[in-house]
Order: sequence, then C-alpha cells, then structure tokens
Amino acid sequence: MPTKRWDWAMRSWLLALIMVAAFAGGAFAQEDKKTDDLKPADPDTGESTVEEATLGLLPNPFDKQGVKFAITYIGEGLGNPTGGAKQGSVYEDRINFAGDVDFEKLIGLKQLTFHANVFQIDGGGLSRGALLNFLVVSGIEALPTTRLYEIWFEQKWGTKLALRAGQLAADTEFMTAKYTDVFTNASLGWPAGFSLNMPSGGPSPPLAAMGTRLRADLTDNFTLIGGVFDGDAAGPGPDDPQLRDRYGFNFRVNDPPLVLAEAQFLWNGKKGDPGLDGKFKVGGWRHFGTFSDERFTPSGVSLANPASGGVPANLSGDFGVYSVFEQKIYRVGHDDDRGIGIFGRASYSPPDRNIVDLYADAGIEFIGLSEQRPKDKFGIAGGYARVSPWAQALDTDFQQLNGLAWPGRSYEGLVTAVYQYEVRGGFTLQPNFQYITHPGGGATNPLGVNLPGKVLKDAAVFGLRTVLKF
Repeated sequence: MPTKRWDWAMRSWLLALIMVAAFAGGAFAQEDKKTDDLKPADPDTGESTVEEATLGLLPNPFDKQGVKFAITYIGEGLGNPTGGAKQGSVYEDRINFAGDVDFEKLIGLKQLTFHANVFQIDGGGLSRGALLNFLVVSGIEALPTTRLYEIWFEQKWGTKLALRAGQLAADTEFMTAKYTDVFTNASLGWPAGFSLNMPSGGPSPPLAAMGTRLRADLTDNFTLIGGVFDGDAAGPGPDDPQLRDRYGFNFRVNDPPLVLAEAQFLWNGKKGDPGLDGKFKVGGWRHFGTFSDERFTPSGVSLANPASGGVPANLSGDFGVYSVFEQKIYRVGHDDDRGIGIFGRASYSPPDRNIVDLYADAGIEFIGLSEQRPKDKFGIAGGYARVSPWAQALDTDFQQLNGLAWPGRSYEGLVTAVYQYEVRGGFTLQPNFQYITHPGGGATNPLGVNLPGKVLKDAAVFGLRTVLKF
C-alpha cells in the first residue's frame, strides 16, 4: 500500500510539473528582483552558497569554470542557569562543506546546476540534554556525526521556472520568512508545528529526504512552489531518527510520501520599486502515512487506562495548513538590504494525531540602521506551540486515575533576542537570549508513563554563536 500511494503521488506530481512547464516554459523574461530565491541556501545562515561574503581563505581555482566550494563553521556556547529539567551548558559546532557546479559554464548545458553539502557535527545539545523542550534552542543541535545532507540537480528555464531533484531539504523554501535569518532558535527556521508532527522531523537539518521540487514565478508578484518528498528520511523505528540515518546515505524512496505546496504573493519586490516590499504566503502539507492517536486505543479506550495496553489507534494520513506574512516597514535611503522588517507565521494540524496542533511566531528585525555598522542585525521574536486538545485530554485522563499531582500539558512559549555583529566580511558573532515558558508543554512525562513526571520550570538560556565563512 505505501508503494502504491507513493506511485500515485509521483504520477500526480509529474503531471503537474508537465502542465506548469507547458504553461510557463519560455514565457518568462529576466527580472531583477530584490531577493533571489533560486540560489542554493546555506542551511546555517540562509544565504546563498554561490554568492556570499567570505573571509577569502578558501581557494576556488575553478570558479570561472563554474565549480565553487564553500566552507562554513558555526560554533556556539549555550547555557541555562535556570529552569528546564536541570541546569547545564554545552558547546556545539557544525561545519558545512558545500560544492556547487554550474554545468553551463563547465560544459555548456544551459541552466543546469548541481549542489551537495556535508555536515561535520560535534558537541552536545542543550534542548535534548537539559531543557527537554519543543522549540529547540539551536538550529545546529544534532547528534555528533559526519553526514551527507543535500545532493541534487536543478534545471532552470529562464529565471522563472526551476525543477530540483535529489536529496532535498524543505526548510529553506517552505514556510520561510526572510526576517527570521538572525535568530538561532531552530523553530524560527523549520517551525515546531512541522518538526514535531512529521516523521523524523521532516526534511530539514540534519535530515534531508529524497524528492523533487518545482518553483514557478508565474508573474512578478505571484509564485507557486511545490514538492514531493519521501515521507520518512530515516525510515521507521523506535530509536532516534538521526541514528537510523546516521550518515545521510539512506536515500529512501518507498515510504508514504510527504507533499508540500505554497503560493506566494509579492509586492514592491523588484529593485527600484519605490514602495516597501512585502510578501504573503499560504500553503500546506499532506502526509500519506499512518499516525498514532494522541489519546485513544483502537477500541476507543483512553491510553491512560491501565487496561489499554498503551497501544494507540492508527489514523490514516496527516496534514497541516499555514500562512506567512512579512513586510519591510522602514528602508535606509535607497538600500533594499537595510531597514526594519516584521514577520508573522502560523500553522494548524489536526489535534487527534499531532502533539502540537497550533503553532505561531512573530518578530521584528533591524538591519544595518547604523552607517558605521551597515551589516549588523538585531531581532526580537516570540513563538507559541499549543499542545493539542487530544494530548491535553489524555493528561486529564491520567489525573482522574492518579490524582491532580499528575502534570497537565498546555503550551510552550518562547521569547528571544539576538544581535548579529559583523566582525568583518565572513565573520560574525551572535550573542543571544531565550526565555522558554512551559518547556515540553508543561510536563516531562511521555505517553504511557505510569508515574507523574517532574514539571519542567521556565528556562532562561544565554548563548554566543560564531559563524566563519571561509
């Protein structure tokens, strides 16, 4: 059955690609936009791996022939003097080795490119080791390993249509907001409403998935983007997904698929437009696999009941819908890269099969307001992840059986502030602060535990991140 579902989804997606290509191919002219979303993004910073400021220490002797290499080191120290399951501190780092090939420059194949990158991951993780929270405090937190991340080919037609296929990540293209780039909390990249609900966390760091993505800029102000991914990059199993796909070579294609689609509406997006640019996105995802009920067994008995056996009911499929709003509210002179921008994102998934049914975040970013510091950034943001009513009802069931001492989950909240100081091109420092309320939704006990867990206390987290682009 999973194979049939995958085949059906792939046939439908290929038909959609052919229809869009027939409509769009050859009909688009070159446009000079304020942002170029078609370049491969560095998973650490969101910036292009092809065009970015570096320290200039990495030789690229074949750049003119279309072959470019990039190395990014990102290291950070984090500590929580208060809250969580315990107090602690960690140092973690990730080195991203990336390679890009422009086959038009290399051998004359028009607008065909290749991208691949490998992670070297070291150090601990504050969220998994001390906080036990939903909104993971670092976007680079992962189990130590050497891992192949993305490897794909992309064919473009003009500047308006691009088809990408291979092992892909979705976090740099779906439910993104450009004014989140300064923040270090993982959920302000790939939101917790996705990572907690999708198998293996979905196609995002540190696990990419086999798939294909089509992006079509149908007009200057309207873009469609869609992707079909293998629905579980690590494959099924009871242990940590990162252990099931430790080195990034699983290349799974036979799991029930994950489909994402997004429509983007842009205004004042071309260079030279006098107005302030903004964007509204609406999208959704659909997974064709099987998911566990958050409260009941197949016979309708609460999982809190000792007679239930702790085996949840299986539910067919899962989905989510979301929206994103971003708007520049102030521009420094005529410089499109400097100013003040705001963003807001929200997502919803059905509560009976997801631990988080409602997720939202919002914030503001200040970019290069000082003439002396034109590349510095400062941001303030907040996030909210609601424990689904189904999971909350299960806690109530446990309370009825075990007494009110059993903790009940409700939501997890986040407030964070980050300053990004550019020491020089390719070298930045980011002191950051995060305050987490109700870590883990307000309790530590997982489903099926027969004794109440210790309620996690609100946590204050201080950190300093260093990014070096060689």
